[in-house]
Amino acid sequence: MKLFKIMLALSVVFALGACSSKFKTYNGPEVTRVVVMKADRKMYLYHHDRVLKTHDVDLGFAPAGHKQIEGDGKTPEGRYLIDRRNPNSSFHLSIGINYPNERDVEVARALGKSPGGDIFFHGQPNKLKAKGPDWTAGCISVSNKEIERIYAMVKEGTVVDIYP
Repeated sequence: MKLFKIMLALSVVFALGACSSKFKTYNGPEVTRVVVMKADRKMYLYHHDRVLKTHDVDLGFAPAGHKQIEGDGKTPEGRYLIDRRNPNSSFHLSIGINYPNERDVEVARALGKSPGGDIFFHGQPNKLKAKGPDWTAGCISVSNKEIERIYAMVKEGTVVDIYP
């Protein structure tokens, strides 16, 4: 009987653990701006002029310079907006930015190339493992726990500034 109670208690603990969701809630100050400092590998979530949260980030596999063409492995630089959210991403969760903007398209066309797209803030890959620092194809990556919080905090339309 004692073994049965222990097994029952463990089952309840494991069942509750399995119910934990990647979708968190956030009731704090609105995130009005996201700033990424590529050289420092840092992301800052701001409420107006106050930093609410700071995260270490990984970037594209060729992090120096502004993304110009599809496949260059660079993370864009400039001002963008959060324009979509993907709860069913190939990564834990992902939040898209509106890259390419009009200027990005013009630059790529002048080179006779595509600017690429699908630039996201995201967690770790669901199937593969990240391969060290600066492993993405141009996205900005954080840990799964961090993207869960960011996903809850940041809304569509939020300004994103990415600096060299």
